[in-house]
Amino acid sequence: MKTELKILTAAVAALAVASIISTPNSSVILLLFSPPSIPHSRDHLQAAALLQLAGAFGPESIAFDPAGNGPYTGVADGRILKWTPDAAAWTDFAVTSSNRNDCVRPFAPEMEHVCGRPLGLRFHNKTGHLYIADAYLGLHVVGPDGGLATSLVSVVEGRTLRFTNDMDIDEQADVIYFTDTSTQFQRREFMSSILSGDMTGRLMKYDRSNKQVSVLLRGLAFANGVALSQDRSFLLVAETTSCRIIRFWLDGPRIGECDVFSELPGFPDNIRRNSDGDFWVALHAKKGKFANWIVSNHWVGRTLLRLPLSFKQLHYFLVGGQAHATAIKLSKEGNILEVLEDCDGKTMRFVSEVEEKDGKLWIGSVLMPFIGTHCL
Repeated sequence: MKTELKILTAAVAALAVASIISTPNSSVILLLFSPPSIPHSRDHLQAAALLQLAGAFGPESIAFDPAGNGPYTGVADGRILKWTPDAAAWTDFAVTSSNRNDCVRPFAPEMEHVCGRPLGLRFHNKTGHLYIADAYLGLHVVGPDGGLATSLVSVVEGRTLRFTNDMDIDEQADVIYFTDTSTQFQRREFMSSILSGDMTGRLMKYDRSNKQVSVLLRGLAFANGVALSQDRSFLLVAETTSCRIIRFWLDGPRIGECDVFSELPGFPDNIRRNSDGDFWVALHAKKGKFANWIVSNHWVGRTLLRLPLSFKQLHYFLVGGQAHATAIKLSKEGNILEVLEDCDGKTMRFVSEVEEKDGKLWIGSVLMPFIGTHCL
């Protein structure tokens, strides 16, 4: 890009920043930052029921054990909680760190590397063990009775994992597929990873029989959610920054290759397959015009990171200042089958995972103190 054009573009960005700070509700700003509408979307998630997390925050992922008990969820202070319907209460189930003396606040990003930050959760149906992708401490496992989890993978290719994110388990092949979002940034720096255009994310495979790790894909733009197809022929991984789902072929004539499974109207987080073999994708936020400009021109994001802006202001560039929720169901071929939203953020906001179980959606959010439920 020519120097003159860069200067002009930077001036536009600076004007936008100044406008956000001074007049965040102006019509121009709303036009630039408002999330787009999605055809055939249904604004139903505002009717979701809420399961509050007393003294906890950020239920990123949701899982049910092989007996159907739960849900279980990991929260920002490093604990994994279990919901007991009969007692109508959450109880402590597991942790990934033994060093928890100072892990007393529901939300303390500066302590995450000490306390642990469990993100993706998956149960192994045959053993009843819970596998945990801890953002700072790597891949862990804990038995059916809970307690302190055991570390399985914390170092790959001689380097400590910086941002372990999500996983899925192939019980037949006895392997676990998991993502490392970035080799440069940690979880609490996720805005820097997105805005800088970081493409160091990886998709990896852990072989439970020989405890070996292999890297399947490199160069991913914020590697996030993982889901295995029902026939085990391919694996899906969310690329949050590029707003798309990548398909990695595990079987067939294209084995070892990847392609784009679906382009999405926003930033995908976790992916979960339902009993029919379709996939629910949670969008952290839809992508407005300004957000699209940022992620398409990485130097713009890097410029914003050098400005004296708070996390909230930087986050505004991606979400448009509107705390809404979007869940998208994709077919086995990657076509959009259904879109559910809370367009005004009245109930659900910043969705991180959508788990379908027995005709109900269980909805997590990395930035909220509750789990939502929605009957289909």
